Parts: sequence; C-alpha cells; structure tokens
Amino acid sequence: MKTIEQFKEECFDVSNPQPPFAVALSDAVGTIVADDVRSLVDVPQADLAAHDGYAVRYGDIAGASPDFPVKLPVTEEIRADQFNPAALAPGTAIRISSGARLPNGADTVVSLEDTDAGRAEVQIRHAEEHANIRRQAEDLEAGEVIVRQGLRVGSRQVALLASAGHARVLVHPRPRVVVMSIGDELQEPGNPAVAGKVFDANSHALASAVADAGGDVFRVGAVSDDKRTLREMLEDQLVRADIIITTGGLSYGGGDTLKEVLAPLGTVRFDNVAISPGRQFGVGRLEETTIFCLPGSPVAALTSFEVFIRPALRKMAGYQHVERRAITARVDSAWVSPQGVVEYVRGKVLGAPSAGYHVTPMGDPSRQLLTGLADANCLVEVPADVTQINVGDELACYVLDR
Repeated sequence: MKTIEQFKEECFDVSNPQPPFAVALSDAVGTIVADDVRSLVDVPQADLAAHDGYAVRYGDIAGASPDFPVKLPVTEEIRADQFNPAALAPGTAIRISSGARLPNGADTVVSLEDTDAGRAEVQIRHAEEHANIRRQAEDLEAGEVIVRQGLRVGSRQVALLASAGHARVLVHPRPRVVVMSIGDELQEPGNPAVAGKVFDANSHALASAVADAGGDVFRVGAVSDDKRTLREMLEDQLVRADIIITTGGLSYGGGDTLKEVLAPLGTVRFDNVAISPGRQFGVGRLEETTIFCLPGSPVAALTSFEVFIRPALRKMAGYQHVERRAITARVDSAWVSPQGVVEYVRGKVLGAPSAGYHVTPMGDPSRQLLTGLADANCLVEVPADVTQINVGDELACYVLDR
C-alpha cells in the first residue's frame, strides 16, 4: 500500500506546468504569468492635470485666498485629447481638463472648486504650489517590471498591463480538464428517481472543484460501464483534454471495467493508498493526456481531489503555491480513527490567530456523509499512527473555504 506522500509524488510526476503562450488580456484572467512583464511606456507619459481647473504659474497666484482672490485672464482651454498644448504666458491662466497635458510654463493646477470657474477671467481663491499635477512616470517608468512571473492575473493586473501598453501577456494556460463519472447505475439529476439508480453527484461536484482550482472544465457526466462505450468516450476526450478525471469503476466487482479498458490505451497504474476515505486510485498517461482515477463515493472523490489532484492541477497551471492553507486547531470531540491510514475528517474550524482555533467534526467521522462535507469548511488530518483522538488534541486542518 502506498503512502499519501508516495501517491502525491506520482500525481506530480505526470503534472508538468503547461507550456506558456501569449494570450489577449481578456483571456489572461485567472492564469499565471510565465515571465516578468515590463512597461512599454512611462505612465503617465507626460505631466498631466489631476483635476479639472486652471494651469498657472504659482508665482502669479501666491497668497490667493477667499478674501483676497487673484484675477487672471484665461487665454486657452486644453482638453485631455490635445497632444501639444500652447505654452502658458506669464500672468495668465489656461483652463484645463483632468488628464490633459500640462502646458509649458505651468507648475500648478488650481482645482475648479477653488475658483469662480470663469471663462474669460478667473478668480483664484486658493494657492498651493505644484498642486493637482500627475508627474510623468510617477506611476510606471518605461522598462520597469510591472508584473512578476508567477502572479495570478486579475482585473487589477489587466488594468496595469493595458496602461503599460500590453495587449497580450505570456501565461501558463489553464489546464483543460474533462470530468466523467462511470457506472450504469448513474442518472442525471433533474430526472425522476428510478429504482436501482443514483443521481450523479460526482461529475457535477468535481467539475466545480476543477473550476475553483483554476482549470477549464468539460463535464461529460455519467458514462456506461460497457467496455466499448467507455473506451470510445475516453479516446474522444484526448483531443481536448490535458487532464481526464474519472470517478467510479474502481471496485473489485466484476462489472467495473475501467482498469481493463485503460490497460491498452496508456500507462496507468492503480494502487491502494493509505488514506481514508478512499482506497484505490489510478494515475498515469493516455498519450499526452494525464488521467486521474478516483473512487465512486462522492465524499471519497472530493476528499481525494483535494489531497491529490488539486495540487497537481495547480502545478500544471503554473501556481507557485499549490497546497491548501493549513492551520492547527484543538478538536471539540473524541473519535476513533482507522489504524495505518491518514484519515481526513470533515470539520468546521473557528477561531482567530490571537485566541487559537478549534474544530468540530461535521457528522460521524466514520461515515461518508455528504451532509457533513457540505457543512464543513476544512479537512482535519489525522496521522496514520494515531487511532484515538481526544478532546483538546491538536490536529492540522486544511481550510477549504477562501
């Protein structure tokens, strides 16, 4: 039986980061930057007015106040789209829009609110030297690194990249992941319940988990145990999948055909792993596609996804940190853990760094109940050599909720 560390290493071995390529900014959101990105321009590219108002020489308005306003003739009006505005003559003012280039000779912008907003002549009621000016390159300097390798692209980074002149960015693409459940007993939710059938929870749940982890997911849904149908479905997915995740078809019953179907298609190895919930898993390659095979129990499938596949998927997507955040918490109740395996118990952890954390199992730890998993916000890890958990014991908790 393999340890969790051994099987996780096998999952990492078949999960190399995606080759980088340049994508449009709109397609970059949620991906990882593959190389440092530098600004193509200064931002701003010139000295600009930070507010609507009047461009002046400070020496012409020094001492201006509401009781003793300074009057200046207004000679021009500069809009934000003007490239080469006229120079400011001494003793005059130029009306200027926010974002417009500062005219030569001006060293201050008086905000519109500090004037009478005059058109031909303006009364200035406040004087502050160098006020309301955005200096050239005060935000970004041409050639400066603006986005570092390994950063996840979000809306804020898109704004920065676009401002710096980039329409495309080199990223690790999101892995394309196909999710399928295997079993003739499965039916799609929304249909009337049928005796002998169960609703397919796994493909829906795993598809959501893949999307949350940063993959582009394609949910196939339930696939028949029939060997030919299953083989054809797997082969059809190879053209669009970097990863295939199957769930079910791994028991020792005679009706489960996944291992038999996969044997001639690639190099997929099946092993028992010292984990609870779950036991038997598969990992390997079908041509250039990575495949992970998970148990059919929804609780076991989602737990093993968190432990094994989510870190591997995030590695493929280029993330530097692939594991869930872990905190140590005191347990609120006692239970008996199976011997010789690492147990992951559905739990709810509460607390704060200053006061410490405590965790409560959601439901009976020995039973794989979806209600307990749905109520949980963490997985509580019980080491393989621990069989008795007592109130007050401290255990590692992997936080599921962000």
